[in-house]
Amino acid sequence: MSYLATIQKTPALLLLLAVLTSLSGCSTWLSSNFKKPDVQLVDVELVRAKLLEQQFILHFRVDNPNSQSLPIRSINYRILLNDTPLATGSNNQWLTVAGNSHAYFKIPVHTNLWRHMKVIVRMLEKPDQAIHYALHADIKTGLLFGKKINILRHGDIIPGDYIRE
Repeated sequence: MSYLATIQKTPALLLLLAVLTSLSGCSTWLSSNFKKPDVQLVDVELVRAKLLEQQFILHFRVDNPNSQSLPIRSINYRILLNDTPLATGSNNQWLTVAGNSHAYFKIPVHTNLWRHMKVIVRMLEKPDQAIHYALHADIKTGLLFGKKINILRHGDIIPGDYIRE
């Protein structure tokens, strides 16, 4: 190989070396030491409720148990009340959670519960009876080689605890 050919390949080799070096920061997400973050839906804020459209803000908390920061690229979610869809959507809001820390983020949601009105009214007729909720979410993390994390949270809420007299 001639000296000129070696000089022409040097920038490409340096670029490859730089890319491989920068990917070493992603190794945490590729390793078996990665611990799944804990994602909780901590509040559902009603912004506006009309007959054909409701606006909410979903408040999430993400706990990162890893020593490395956790970049979150997007979240796809579905929220059910007694198996009735309340909200479905996605958000591409970027968030970085520092290592061994937590962060909060909000997602605006627009829904139309008109087609489920009878079911929802029946749920609210007995304000002391628990309503089961479920949060299904897929979270994409990392920069180049991230992980897709599936989240399932469920529990019960008592409507009477949230209805003001």
